[in-house]
Amino acid sequence: MRIINLNPDTDIGASSWFVEMDGHRLLLDAGTHPKLEGTNSLPLYKATKTNDVDAIAISHCHHDHVGSLPMALRQFPNAHVLMPELSYYIIERVLHNSVNVMTRQREELGIKEYPLYTHDEVDDIAPLFQGFKYNREIEWASFKKTRAGIPSPTLEFFDAGHTLGSAGVLVRGKKENVFYTGDVCFHDQTILKGARFENVRADVLIMETTRGNRATPPGHTRQTEVARLSEAILKAQARKGSVLIPAFALGRTQEILAMLALMMKEGKLKKQPIYIGGLGRVFTEIYDLESHRAHRQLPNLQLHEALNLVVLEKGQAESMKLTGGKIFVITAGMMSEKTAAHDLALRMIGDKKHAIFLVGYTEASTPGGRLRLAKDGETFVFSPSGGRVTRQCEIQEFDLTAHANREDLLDFVGRVEPRTVLLGHGDDDARKWFEDQIRTRHPKIKVIQPGPGKVVET
Repeated sequence: MRIINLNPDTDIGASSWFVEMDGHRLLLDAGTHPKLEGTNSLPLYKATKTNDVDAIAISHCHHDHVGSLPMALRQFPNAHVLMPELSYYIIERVLHNSVNVMTRQREELGIKEYPLYTHDEVDDIAPLFQGFKYNREIEWASFKKTRAGIPSPTLEFFDAGHTLGSAGVLVRGKKENVFYTGDVCFHDQTILKGARFENVRADVLIMETTRGNRATPPGHTRQTEVARLSEAILKAQARKGSVLIPAFALGRTQEILAMLALMMKEGKLKKQPIYIGGLGRVFTEIYDLESHRAHRQLPNLQLHEALNLVVLEKGQAESMKLTGGKIFVITAGMMSEKTAAHDLALRMIGDKKHAIFLVGYTEASTPGGRLRLAKDGETFVFSPSGGRVTRQCEIQEFDLTAHANREDLLDFVGRVEPRTVLLGHGDDDARKWFEDQIRTRHPKIKVIQPGPGKVVET
């Protein structure tokens, strides 16, 4: 078996892995790098030194795992695309939104390469997509090869608990198996239950390491964080301030909305409109419509019924009054320029009444990351368009992660009992923590951190 890490960088970037097994070739994910632009953001597809890939398996529909799928299909025109059933209902919307974002960036930032693909191209490749239920074994190799007498390896999707339609992927060959975690969450969230990776065994484990640099504090629970968020919202409203919760449209938005719905139901928060973005509304509707298919808590909670959701119109974030204790749950999580989250934050930063609550990952080089690092009263550059601002508003972080805590992921390694572990999807110090811990706890396991484009033979 031959495996290549196609991420163009060494951190959390464009997730994609090439697997060659028993004469067949598979691509695991086709992401884009969130911190890079243009073709620099793409996986290193040419490092495979082939255009003959039988299939592409998608773990979930976040951009860093699926954002370059049309480009992957240009490179590998014979491939068909497999994904979990629930991702099938999401993926086209994600890719069409990517086209919209890239088109806007071409106009506003002058990135001439954009868009890297078009709406028509997304429509053209959609017939190649197939959705499968969890825990179904699928033959994925090409018809021509199997017809020639080469048996097809199989793959199976396992519920990863990260976001709607997320999965780990078990690839079975004649002699070896490989398991790819994708992004995984072992603990229950407000809506989604934790990953169902029971009884997974594999010779090779390709594992995310997102939280390897973050220990779980003693006594920390998700429940205490939710209670802290509820209290913080009430305090901001008591001083007549509004609350901004920047959140990724798929997954994080729905989790926060569910928390707010429960707070209102329990009388901890007054019933009031919740302002959201258009894409967040689309994915919220899918969460509601597919609630009967998902492995979730609160199966009867329909967010669009439990909450008065108001979609912000274009330009409204720049002009609406920020009075009356309004609550905004708005894309984008890192407050990128030309988004409602960015424009609202810019108006709120200099006012002590208001609060901005961070509930997910914010890269330090983004507006959200710069705001997170700014001290009270500090003047800093929020963004090129926003310029220099002085932080006066309340900023708090809440650990409501949709990624596995490092201790749980380390325990998972012991349950899988792989011969080799390949570490990816994490910063240098996160991967180092896992390598050191695995070597200490499981000295017989070979641990590899393959760099961009590096080949691993097993």
